[in-house]
Amino acid sequence: MRLHPGAYRGIGALRATAESHADPQPAPAWIAVGRDGSDVVAVRLAADGAELSRVQVSARDFAAFVAAEPETRWVWSDTPAWHPGLLSASVRVARAHDLRLCHAILRDSALVEDDRGLRAAREWDAAPSVEDVSATLFDLEEIGAAGPPDDIDAALAEFARQRAAVDASKDPGRLRLLLAAESAGALIAVEMRIAGLPWDAAEHERLLTEILGARPAAGGMPVRMQELAEEVRIELRDPAASLDSQPKLLRSLHRAGVLAESTSRWELARYEHPAISPLIQYKRLARLYTANGWSWLAEWVRDGRFRPVYVPAGVVTGRWASSGGGALQIPRNLRPAVKADPGWALVVADVAQLEPRVLAAMSGDAALARAARGQDLYAGIVDSGAVATRAEAKVAILGAMYGATTGDSGRLLPALRRTYPRAMALVDEAARVGQQGGVVSTWLGRTSPATSEGWREVQGAAAEPDASAADEARARRRAADRGRFTRNFVVQGTAAEWALAWLADLRTRLAAMPPVEAERGAPASGRVFATRPHLAFFLHDEIIVHTPAERADEVAVAVREAAASAARLLFGDFPVDFPLDLRIAQTAAKD
Repeated sequence: MRLHPGAYRGIGALRATAESHADPQPAPAWIAVGRDGSDVVAVRLAADGAELSRVQVSARDFAAFVAAEPETRWVWSDTPAWHPGLLSASVRVARAHDLRLCHAILRDSALVEDDRGLRAAREWDAAPSVEDVSATLFDLEEIGAAGPPDDIDAALAEFARQRAAVDASKDPGRLRLLLAAESAGALIAVEMRIAGLPWDAAEHERLLTEILGARPAAGGMPVRMQELAEEVRIELRDPAASLDSQPKLLRSLHRAGVLAESTSRWELARYEHPAISPLIQYKRLARLYTANGWSWLAEWVRDGRFRPVYVPAGVVTGRWASSGGGALQIPRNLRPAVKADPGWALVVADVAQLEPRVLAAMSGDAALARAARGQDLYAGIVDSGAVATRAEAKVAILGAMYGATTGDSGRLLPALRRTYPRAMALVDEAARVGQQGGVVSTWLGRTSPATSEGWREVQGAAAEPDASAADEARARRRAADRGRFTRNFVVQGTAAEWALAWLADLRTRLAAMPPVEAERGAPASGRVFATRPHLAFFLHDEIIVHTPAERADEVAVAVREAAASAARLLFGDFPVDFPLDLRIAQTAAKD
């Protein structure tokens, strides 16, 4: 997929920045580590990858060995297999290269043409190591068992393949930035799990009781849900209606004349029937009870901390996922339970309309950047005359990025194309490439998955001379679905890259702040985080920093400066801003 000419100015600045940061310290630049039984083998590498020395370190001495090399870039198999043990010894590394995550990027990147054997190294296509926050350095053999190879020779060979693939790629600078950002994100994910998000269990219980009613006996249902369920059954005139089984509930709704095709809130809201309002309320409370009720509280909150399992790049676009605890689904009505420790504060910040701003920068669309500058982007679109209301602006721009081409979004898209031709052309081109079975890439080079064999078979069948109308219709649907995916991939994936750059820069700024007195720290946050501001939560475009109260203003400045730095790093001097809704508070509750 080709970018518009206006976008190349940003890439030129990006490339210059990347090359200047590629190897900023004199040789040796790297230390690769691997395991030999219960010991660690550490190999010191020159900037060009040549081996300079090799040493075997016992697990007991490994933390001290790492602490003595504060400026080193560590090369290791998988961050969850190494970082928790170091943190348990109060050692944080400044930089690392996560071989597993970087392998996945380079394996799929369209920028990599000569992979130097990297794609054949299938052993690095492993799932992440199982992270154990209670792990110590004496558990090294057990921690990484589920992940990629962790011996030193395998690590060195893979690192050499990755460096060669990047050097021979179409744009080494972009890939180096992406690999550095991805590896920094892996460090942050482990640190946030170990530090934990401060959580007031008593407040959580109070909120559950207020919303759901008293905690039910084992196997029972909260009283407020029982009341709503009974109201629904009365209005449906179906005493046996099952509200928790979609097929059975749909049958009950159909018998009552509500011909819904699904039980989603949006689908149900289309119908006027006295059962709909209590049913929607019931489903909302059921989600809260199931996802974040008393059982969740008992399982996931310990010692005043919620410690979810973050999965960097758990989504193909590079967005994070969560494999435990539902970190990406904390409901608004439970946010008051996210509460700073005594003497500490929360700095909560989220980016307004991140993805549309990223789209403006990627495409070099100065008109869309002007609409976003210093104000609500949707209001800026209205001011431009493209649409009449803020609601229309939101529907139109989200439809453009997510491929909604019917209804209100489809009606408004022509106006967007006239007013913001470069931005719309970029996503339209991404959709066209996807519909034709091609791949697209983010700003830094993460590439969408190739089409499946099944997809290609459907398209091939439709291209046959004797193809039926059904074959052709199925092929069009599949092509359209893929076009919607690739249309959004380029924007969502680049937004994830901006967020990683923001996180990585902020992590460095926070680490440079002087600690407060030890007794002021929160023991539940772990020794390494007990005296310093630290990232405690991340969700796509929102962060929470837990900080000693006396550092809160300084942290707020760092959060804003890191956002501005991320924009410059990715997009050079292109005039797009990323304004933050930032507040210093005792809880994460939004007004």
